[in-house]
Order: sequence, then C-alpha cells, then structure tokens
Amino acid sequence: MNVLKNFEALFVLTLGLACAANYALDNNAVEAHAPVATAASPELQVVVVSAKRLSAEQKQQSLIDERSAVAANTATSKI
Repeated sequence: MNVLKNFEALFVLTLGLACAANYALDNNAVEAHAPVATAASPELQVVVVSAKRLSAEQKQQSLIDERSAVAANTATSKI
C-alpha cells in the first residue's frame, strides 16, 4: 500500500514538472517570435472581391457541370 502512495506522489510530481516545463517553454517561444502585423500596419495587404451573385439557374448549372466533371474524372482515374 505504501508503494502505491509513493507511485501516486511520483506521478503528481512528474505531472507538475511537465506542466511547469511546458509553461516555461511556451513563454520562451512567444518571446522569440517576430512581432505580429496588426490591421493598422501599412504593410498589410487587403483583398477586395467584387462579384455578382449567381442566380438560381446559374447555381444549378454550376452544380451540374461540377458533378459531370467529377464523374468524368473518377471514370478516367479507375485503372
């Protein structure tokens, strides 16, 4: 019974050391990284996408085209 208590104490101690080491290493890793660019930075690139929404007919045609392309691809890829 005394051996089990010792193993439990050893396990808790090991778990505590592992958590402390992880915390210490994470803090060092954060300090080592370069500064992160913020939204106010002039170096930040902004992408603006302007496009029309597809109508219901266009969506349906797009789905039909996609399904036929996938079906053709799977038919040719079978060896």
